[in-house]
Amino acid sequence: MFGQAKAFSGFSVDDLDKAKRFYGDTLGLRVEESGSGDMRMLGLTLGGGAQVFVYPKENHTPATFTILNFPVDDIDMAVDELAQRGVGLERYPEFGADEKGVVRAGRGDEGPAAIAWFKDPAGNVLSVIQES
Repeated sequence: MFGQAKAFSGFSVDDLDKAKRFYGDTLGLRVEESGSGDMRMLGLTLGGGAQVFVYPKENHTPATFTILNFPVDDIDMAVDELAQRGVGLERYPEFGADEKGVVRAGRGDEGPAAIAWFKDPAGNVLSVIQES
């Protein structure tokens, strides 16, 4: 039924201006703002052309799950660059995170080779992920 629909995802933030700077300047995504007043919103363009809709929500509650995953070729380089840009990683020792905050594979061929999580200014969880 929706196999050919140009679907998109969306999530809320508590401050659209901070989100625009973070996703555009810090992460380097193409960000387009539309609307005005209470109807402002952002469109993020991800690699490959996928679109994500970001909207302000007065009573925003951060997502407690990963809303965006950014595949990278070298997770250590990506983590170091995030740190240089002022982005701190979330630490999940229960998943075996190393000193950088990276959880590395140790489960055979299951799952990614490495993953690290960080948050946007609204507290939503994002990740960088290196495939096997």
